[in-house]
Amino acid sequence: MSSAPIISAVGFCTHTSEGGNFSTLEASIRTIADLGATAAELSLYGEEIIAGGRIIPSRAERLVQITRKFDLRYSVHGQIVSNFMDKEHLAEQKAVVRAMLELCNRIEAGVLVHHSGHAIRQAATQHSALDRMERDALGEMAEVAAGYGVRLALENIFAMSDAEYRQTPSQVGETVKAVDSPQVCALVDFSHAYIECTRLGLDWREEIKAMAPVTGHLHVHDSFGRPYSMAKFYHPAEATALGIGDLHLPVGWGDIPWEEIFAQLTFLPDTMLILEITEDRFGGEQADSLARALRLAALVNGRRLAA
Repeated sequence: MSSAPIISAVGFCTHTSEGGNFSTLEASIRTIADLGATAAELSLYGEEIIAGGRIIPSRAERLVQITRKFDLRYSVHGQIVSNFMDKEHLAEQKAVVRAMLELCNRIEAGVLVHHSGHAIRQAATQHSALDRMERDALGEMAEVAAGYGVRLALENIFAMSDAEYRQTPSQVGETVKAVDSPQVCALVDFSHAYIECTRLGLDWREEIKAMAPVTGHLHVHDSFGRPYSMAKFYHPAEATALGIGDLHLPVGWGDIPWEEIFAQLTFLPDTMLILEITEDRFGGEQADSLARALRLAALVNGRRLAA
C-alpha cells in the first residue's frame, strides 16, 4: 500500500471582489500563502475571465502570471450557477465548464469544483430524467477533463425549499459512481450536507459516509445545520447570531463534530481540504481554522500510514 497521504493539501478559497479585480485576487492568494497553507481554491466564477463561454485571453494570461508567483497547489471553483439539470441552458453550461477546465490546465489546477444540479420539483420519473441528463453531461465533460489531467468534483448542495429538487449527499455519490470516470469525484461540503439533511429529516453523518468512498475534494466551514427559515437578513452577522443557513463560519464556531467525523471517514487519494472561510469576514480566525484543519487531515492520514 502507498504511504502517500489521503489529504494531500490544505488551504482556503479566495475572496472575490465585485468586477473581477485581480489585485484583490492576488492579495487573497498572498494571504493564503502567508498563513502557511499549501493550497488555494480560486473563485474564478467572480473574476470576469469568461464571456459567452469563451476565455478572454488577456485576463487569462494575467491570471497565469499571478498564480505563478506562489508556491501553492490550486483548485478552481466553477460557476455557482453551474447546473447540468438546466435543460434550457445546457449548451451554455457545458461551454463554461469547458472554458473552466482550460483555465485549470493553464494554471495547473488539478480540480474543478462543479455544483450538483437542481430543478423545480416534479414527478419522480422526471427527476430520473434530470439525473440522467446530469450524468451524461458529466461523462462528456470527463472526457474533456482527461485531456487536461483535471478532476471534476461534484459538490453536494442544499435546497432552499420543498419546491426545489436536489440530490441528497448519498445520491450525489451515486451519480459519481454511475459516471464511473477517474476524472469525476464527489466533493463533500459538510455544512451543506448538515443543512439539507436537517431539512429532509435524514441522518447527515450516514449521508456523507455514503459519499466518502468516491470523494476527492472537501469543503470545510462551520454551521448549525439549520435550513433557511427566514427570507432576509440585513447583514450576514444576523444569520450568524441566529445560527440559520449556510454561514461559512470558522471551524469551531458551529456545532459540527469535526474530530469525530474525520476520525471515522477516509477519502480518495490526493484529496484537497479547502476551508471556505475568507479574510474579508474572518481574517483574524483563519490561522486557527487552518491549524484545526491540519489536525483533521492528520487524523485521516495517520490511519492510512498505520494501515
